[in-house]
Amino acid sequence: MKTLGHWLASPWRRSALAAVAGALPVLAFPAPSLWWWAWVALVPWLLLARAAPSGRRAVYDGWWGGFGFMLAMHHWLLPNLHVFTFVIAALLGALWAPWGWLVRRLLGGAPSGGRAAAALLVLPSGWLAVELVRSWQGLGGPWGMLGASQWQVAPALRLASVGGVWLLSFLVVAVNVAVAVLVAVRRARVPAVAGLVATAAAGSAVWVWSPRPDAGERAAVAVVQPGVVAGRDSADRRFDREEQLTRRLAGRDVDLVVWGESSVGFDLDDRPDLARRLAALSRETGARILVNVDARRSDRPGIYKSSVLVGPDGPTGDRYDKMRLVPFGEYIPARSLLGWATSVGEAAGEDRRRGSRQVVMDVGGGLRIGPMVCFESAFPDMSRHLAADGAEVLLAQSSTSTFQHSWAPEQHASLAALRAAETGRPMVHATLTGVSAVYDAEGARIGPWLGTDASTAQVYEVPLSHGSTPYVRLGDWPVQAALVILVVWGAAEGVRTVRLRRTARAPRVPPARTAHGSPARPGR
Repeated sequence: MKTLGHWLASPWRRSALAAVAGALPVLAFPAPSLWWWAWVALVPWLLLARAAPSGRRAVYDGWWGGFGFMLAMHHWLLPNLHVFTFVIAALLGALWAPWGWLVRRLLGGAPSGGRAAAALLVLPSGWLAVELVRSWQGLGGPWGMLGASQWQVAPALRLASVGGVWLLSFLVVAVNVAVAVLVAVRRARVPAVAGLVATAAAGSAVWVWSPRPDAGERAAVAVVQPGVVAGRDSADRRFDREEQLTRRLAGRDVDLVVWGESSVGFDLDDRPDLARRLAALSRETGARILVNVDARRSDRPGIYKSSVLVGPDGPTGDRYDKMRLVPFGEYIPARSLLGWATSVGEAAGEDRRRGSRQVVMDVGGGLRIGPMVCFESAFPDMSRHLAADGAEVLLAQSSTSTFQHSWAPEQHASLAALRAAETGRPMVHATLTGVSAVYDAEGARIGPWLGTDASTAQVYEVPLSHGSTPYVRLGDWPVQAALVILVVWGAAEGVRTVRLRRTARAPRVPPARTAHGSPARPGR
């Protein structure tokens, strides 16, 4: 019978196993939402890279694992980007190649207790470095950060208020490393147990001592979700449906009405009839309406996605132009090189234009909102800056209608819980076709989710909060700490390597000899 080691001797079999191991953590995210699975899901990948026969093979184990993770996390892109989904997964998966080498370096063979203890800090730091690089908007943004799997766990959300999703990712990886050590390295079980105890103690301390949002007044925010409207003249018919649903809010004492991303398919300066209809809706409901215009602007060249606030007299002048665009969906990076993506999938035929700054809007009655558009809700820094600039309610206008029957709508809606907990501000996630959701300042869900089968207008009583979370004040300190840890460890390894080389090169001193030419012996 062939042993597992013999079976893994084939590079392709090992690579396939690494890809499967890398894909396992995705089960912790929506739609499966097995949040507890994240705390052990990396163990097979860690054990595989640890047992790599060489550092080069560990690099491949990291790369293939990263490929599996990225492909599984973004599998819902396949119907639209086709083969290019595999290309993106392979390119982003390469970011985990150094992490695979780190795993073998720290846990390979029979590591000492000290080396295992170092792994509890260095490997989570390496993972955060990967998440930091891939969080760059040009590489797709921070969709699927490991800590985001804990979006519905109250203690984890409390931790997010201190260190953001970064702190959650660090702790999840640290626990996985500790479990892998307990499974495979008997001599290092003491530091592994100590690491688990320290994680539990840190979580408990944050739960007890971290400040809670100071909730006071409430604002009535209505989300209008028209549902799927496709086919000929869909932009006009969608507007008609949104108008119909909004009229149902008359007399309900609403403070703000929010429509989803691309809810208006025409520039309001070019379509004054639509602007007049929106103003009439504002007068009927007694609330201002935040719409999202996806159209070629009349006052400047190019297509923009813009959050536009409309009052009883028409557009108020408050406007936010989307700053971070979806790669391939709204623009093609390096179009001269990658423009062929339009021939194999539904990539953007024309690049949309970017906004230049974030905007906090006053919707009346002293209520200040901070709008974001689509996957901008995945970026912790954007919501943090809006909270620091005085936004009392965070808003994300989104549309995942292209991926209606996939995991994408629920994954997207879950991100708002993290942004709310990080900033201590309630967040509204309003979509065209679901999933729409609202969360309070601690990340707990308010009212019902509006699923992908809903076409309705829903009013949410949103408790407003004051004060500032440690994460808003301190920023991405877990990332900075992780980079320091990597630098210190790298320097220590460099010093250790130099010492070993000097020891190996040092000439041996020959033994002293007597007058008769024989070696001297101790005691003579």
